[in-house]
Amino acid sequence: MHPAETEPAGRLLQQDEEIARLLQAVRHIAVVGVSRDPAKPSHQVARYLIAEGYDVIPVNPSLDVWEGRRCFPSAQAIPERVDLVDLFRPSEAIPPHVEDAIAAGARAVWMQLGIRHDAAARRALEAGLDVVVDRCAKIEHRRLLRRAPSGGTA
Repeated sequence: MHPAETEPAGRLLQQDEEIARLLQAVRHIAVVGVSRDPAKPSHQVARYLIAEGYDVIPVNPSLDVWEGRRCFPSAQAIPERVDLVDLFRPSEAIPPHVEDAIAAGARAVWMQLGIRHDAAARRALEAGLDVVVDRCAKIEHRRLLRRAPSGGTA
């Protein structure tokens, strides 16, 4: 049998229902590129995910601790299994982080709003990971799984 027939390929998640299912299924999320700066999207999204009950594991080789949580240099360095690797890195820097997510045994990779790398997405899909591209986890979670406060924004 051809390898593609024996190993399930990942899915590119684009439909609301697929993204909602992923967000409902994952618990342990590695946030790659998390920042100490509260104005940065990586900081805001990570804090939001924590507030929504996710186990957020910060990944940034420049930090030892983020918001009282041990920070890891890579997804592979995290001792427990990670369900989702949420990438806050420039598009051109994505490929090694996708390889890291694959090696860590993640089930999905999420490239945040404005981040897209088609070859890295294909590599993740071929390795069996589900992939979300160019979407914000906070916006999608709030839109699909939780009602935004009246007059609020994502």
